[in-house]
Amino acid sequence: MIQTAERVSHRDMSDNYVYQRSILAYLETEKLISGKVLEIGTGSGYGISIVSPKAEKFVTIDKFADPKVKEENAHLTNVEFVQMTIPPIAGIADNSFDFVISFQVIEHIQNDKEYVKEIHRVLKPGGKFIVTTPNKPMSLSRNPWHIREYKVDELKSLLLKNFKAVETNGTYGNEKVMEYYNKNKESVNRVMKYDILNLQYLLPRQLLQIPYDIMNRRNRRKMLTADNTLVESIHHSDFYVAPAKEDCLDLFYIAQK
Repeated sequence: MIQTAERVSHRDMSDNYVYQRSILAYLETEKLISGKVLEIGTGSGYGISIVSPKAEKFVTIDKFADPKVKEENAHLTNVEFVQMTIPPIAGIADNSFDFVISFQVIEHIQNDKEYVKEIHRVLKPGGKFIVTTPNKPMSLSRNPWHIREYKVDELKSLLLKNFKAVETNGTYGNEKVMEYYNKNKESVNRVMKYDILNLQYLLPRQLLQIPYDIMNRRNRRKMLTADNTLVESIHHSDFYVAPAKEDCLDLFYIAQK
């Protein structure tokens, strides 16, 4: 999976829309965090340099060990890299962290209830969990890499099983962002019209992962070739956070222990 389009790269311009949308979460988070911070889902590591200067200690976990990520951030003395599949969060004591952050990960977790419970466990009293995930009504097709996706109320309900309060925000885009989104939607719909048997929802998701990933990557590069000015011009400042509604692109929630 380390090569999949699910792991957004800041090195590939065809990823720019998703990358800029994703990096906004780190830029918003750096305004909020302090003390000991745990990240679940390092990915390609583009958020480390944003978050780590705001943390006394920053522990970042991923199921894959990517030597390139470690090498690029070797100068950051307060960063610790851990390879682990979660849940559980093994080897980390109760009440250890001031903040836990996890962006575009929870939709990949089989046991999301246990995942949230474990995050609550490692947070100090009063600590906060900052999480992003795609907003299901805005997804263009089934993503077979995702176990599930959440609507606004569904993620809130899940978090409130363990946390005492949840601030429900969402990520939105300006006209430029929505122009890209709508062009992408048109492109996806042109392909989906051939799925007359609705197989994307009927087949086991594991059978669809590789075909989906190939088509997803191909579509991103097609979008770049068709209008590289639009793709390259999208910047994280074209996205913003506001109260979550059905038309937000991502859910951006802050849960307090």
